[in-house]
Amino acid sequence: MNLPNIITLSRILLVPVFTFLYLQFPAEVNYPAAILFLLAALTDGLDGYLARSRNQVTRFGQLIDPIADKLLITAALLALVELGKVSTWIALIILGREFAVSGLRMLAAAEGHVIPASNWGKLKTSTQIIAVTAFLLGISWAPILMWIATLTTVFSGVDYFHKAQDVLKNSLE
Repeated sequence: MNLPNIITLSRILLVPVFTFLYLQFPAEVNYPAAILFLLAALTDGLDGYLARSRNQVTRFGQLIDPIADKLLITAALLALVELGKVSTWIALIILGREFAVSGLRMLAAAEGHVIPASNWGKLKTSTQIIAVTAFLLGISWAPILMWIATLTTVFSGVDYFHKAQDVLKNSLE
């Protein structure tokens, strides 16, 4: 177990703590939940940087890192839906894209291909983090940021499927 993987696992462990803080203390502004969410979100970049810079990229890390990311965003979206701050439809669109792209990546991996993170994917992650944080901090235009995150999520998904047409074509034959 290397440091990048430990950091990734810590992100997973922060998810239920963040969710508890947000749902048990659903004030308009929830600084503890916001700080914990941002800390968890920042570990995503840190673990990847450390893994690459130390030449410690592992199969476990490649598998668990995107799962940790999805768990954090899923927990935040579900909490926002439960508190009536985000529409179920928005959460469904975002989570549906996550499942679809994950499935596409698994299909590609089964054929020996790797679909790397795209700039759209990175932008999607950033806009989602910004939108969730805006809700946690009670920023009045948080719903607009969530719509931006949703649109970016859709564009990102379309981009992944567009770039993976050869993988899809081969799998259908």
